[in-house]
Amino acid sequence: MKSSSESSLLAAVRFSREEKILEVDGTVTTQPVLEHVGISTWPGRLILTDHALHFEALRVVSYDKPKRYDLSEDLKQVVKPELTGPWGTRLFDKAVFYSSSSLSEPVILEFPELKGHARRDYWLAIIQEILYVHKFISKYGIKGVARDEVLWKAVLGILRLQAIQDISSPIPVQNDALLMFNLCDQLPGGDLVLETLANMANRRESDRENDFKDGGGMRSISALDMVSNLGFVFGTSSNNSNESRIAVGEISVGEMTELEIAIKESKNNHKKVISAQATVDGVKVDGIDTNLAVMKELLFPINELWKSLQALAYWDDLRKSSGFCLFFSYIIYRNWLGYAASLMLMLFAVFMIITRWFSQGRSVPEVKVIAPPPMNTMEQLLAVQNAVSQAEQFIQDGNVILLKLRGLLLSIFPQATEKLAFCLLSAALILAFMPYKYIVLLLFLEIFTRYSPLRKTSTERLTRRLKEWWFSVPAAPVTIERDKEEKKKK
Repeated sequence: MKSSSESSLLAAVRFSREEKILEVDGTVTTQPVLEHVGISTWPGRLILTDHALHFEALRVVSYDKPKRYDLSEDLKQVVKPELTGPWGTRLFDKAVFYSSSSLSEPVILEFPELKGHARRDYWLAIIQEILYVHKFISKYGIKGVARDEVLWKAVLGILRLQAIQDISSPIPVQNDALLMFNLCDQLPGGDLVLETLANMANRRESDRENDFKDGGGMRSISALDMVSNLGFVFGTSSNNSNESRIAVGEISVGEMTELEIAIKESKNNHKKVISAQATVDGVKVDGIDTNLAVMKELLFPINELWKSLQALAYWDDLRKSSGFCLFFSYIIYRNWLGYAASLMLMLFAVFMIITRWFSQGRSVPEVKVIAPPPMNTMEQLLAVQNAVSQAEQFIQDGNVILLKLRGLLLSIFPQATEKLAFCLLSAALILAFMPYKYIVLLLFLEIFTRYSPLRKTSTERLTRRLKEWWFSVPAAPVTIERDKEEKKKK
């Protein structure tokens, strides 16, 4: 039957690469697999092997030539969940996104189902498992029999997951928890576990090569080595635990192996991450206005500090501003900026240590936020519309700035370009010949003394002239062209 048979083209590709089929989907009409490439969508059959994904588009009476999406080569592949929907909308969370440097545009594989996205999650997990195991093999240069062993570990994990999927259970299956390389990618310290596995695999492979060079056969621990490990050779014994252990291959009786140590440390870190994530989930609130109120309360100390600095910069208090200016000018002149930064970091560290010391046994102080008045649906829509309008205006202003800079570089307005070139040349000469501390000192005095009583009038006049010059600079021309595919639609 067509639904269960394998095409001869795919069989030829598999046998030439020695690939093994791990999973097939899309053979049942009630559970199709849809491939989205650009604006085209095709149903078909999806096949996962231990090296690649194969998709065979369904035609009238047969399957089309299979497309191969490689997972074994380093092609900068990206595999992640994706949203799909009609006419390019992002509505249904039931698809897998695949892209690589060998493809001109990404591919989206959709797994339609009435409820949930269990099929998508399952396929995403097993695709990522094959991708991660080949990245692991490539990263650590695992070859020979060790490479096959590592690859079979990933394959057996997928088979174990398939067996659990076949058992009807009301409890949802955590796919990542049953796949080793998926789990190591997510666990804190998982890279250390993989590094330990790679060292063990490479060590075993080198031992095999040495055994083969020595004449083959299996190595076994000798009686002399066993007795010497026990400390009975020549009537000597050792109190050192490292010397008195019994080592059989990579297993040390009475001690933890490198892999066990890495896994134990990863598990301990995972517990810390879970407890920290629980606090994060507990402080999340809904609503734009409520989140803005929380952010405003958290940024209150920084806002107060900024207001104090602004008061100093605008010379509201002549005595404080003068003292601040002289103090920092002296620090810059003496080249003490590094020491000042170090002192600030030390003060932060001392504050944190003192806070930790005095807060032992006390409850953590909570951030109290006054909730804003609730907004109805119309007010929320208006708030979103205002935010979108402000974002659009911000993007337009950014484009205008970039186009004006392009116009200056292309000398569309020669007078403005000449002035800018002269300023850049002067700045280059200053940076080339003036010592660093004097440049920093001049910049500080220029910025901080702008609104001092002596310079306030000249600063306002200079600011006005700069604005007039900037408004007189024309923007570079832009031509908006429609895409060819959009023209074809119309």
